[in-house]
Amino acid sequence: MTVDADSKFADMDEVVDRELSRAAKVAAEEVLAVKKDEAALIITNPETNVYSISKAMYDAILDCGGKPTIMLQPFKTQLDYADKNVIGAIKANPDICISLSAEKLGKDEAAIKDHYKAGEQEYDHIFDYLFREKKMRAFWSPSVTAGMFKKTVPIDYPRLRRECEDIKAILDRAVSVRVTSDKGTDVVLGLLGREAQSDDGDFRAPGQGGNLPAGEVYISPELGNSNGTIAFDGSISLPVGDLVIKDPIIATVKDNYVTDLSGGEEASELEEALTSGRDSALEMVSQGKLDPAEGDEYAKNSRNLGELGIGLNRKAEIVGNMLDANDSREIQGRDREDDNGKR
Repeated sequence: MTVDADSKFADMDEVVDRELSRAAKVAAEEVLAVKKDEAALIITNPETNVYSISKAMYDAILDCGGKPTIMLQPFKTQLDYADKNVIGAIKANPDICISLSAEKLGKDEAAIKDHYKAGEQEYDHIFDYLFREKKMRAFWSPSVTAGMFKKTVPIDYPRLRRECEDIKAILDRAVSVRVTSDKGTDVVLGLLGREAQSDDGDFRAPGQGGNLPAGEVYISPELGNSNGTIAFDGSISLPVGDLVIKDPIIATVKDNYVTDLSGGEEASELEEALTSGRDSALEMVSQGKLDPAEGDEYAKNSRNLGELGIGLNRKAEIVGNMLDANDSREIQGRDREDDNGKR
């Protein structure tokens, strides 16, 4: 077999997953709208699901006339740093950056200590800087499986975008929102002055991007004005992995912060994760990687209520993965008001 610059994984693999190839084609053509000679960086791990999707995306981007590159790094959790070579590759500023990680892309160690600045805005990750400043477009798929990708990526994107636009308009006008459920959720989130974000699968221009599978409208509550009880009863993403919740996790929220957790084993694991996030920030202060004031902010925000998300992907269902839970309400915590927790 002859190998050249246009060779694809499909030319070499004995068995080609046609459904996965089709989903990747939809992602490249309808979601990203890859153009001729555009550089696309795909960051992944040596894990069967994300690596197989990465290979399919490589081929699909090549078919669009793009110039894809796949880069592998070891498995990373939300507490780990991305490899320095990965950070360096992102710094090269590709037109498209895709994070197909078995868990997370990883933090930017240097940028956490010395932020990127653009006017009054500061960023603690090179990915966020290039993405938010509209220097590249992107999608991220933490913990995605091949089955999930095949099922939830080839969807009706014009319809999804219309529905996301309608929900976003409602949230943008809202002063507050009350969320209730028969499992015990009854929480009021202040939204005054906040603007919703739409993960509608339209990642065709610099500065556009989000989860893939797509299908969510999400909003960060106003500071200090969310109170009530949240019963998490679907799935939850933790450093140990994504879990289907057996016994509802009951969280008490006061002035935007989780003050108490109760429930079964999953509640204990969530408490451990929140404590670990706090301790990680304080350790970075002791190591000189964060100044004390910023370290205190990170530590405090480990218990901050960061986001209300409304899932709209009609092909999604509740499983042990947050990406495939995008057909339901989602209330999550974030260290900061950006997409760090997602990618």
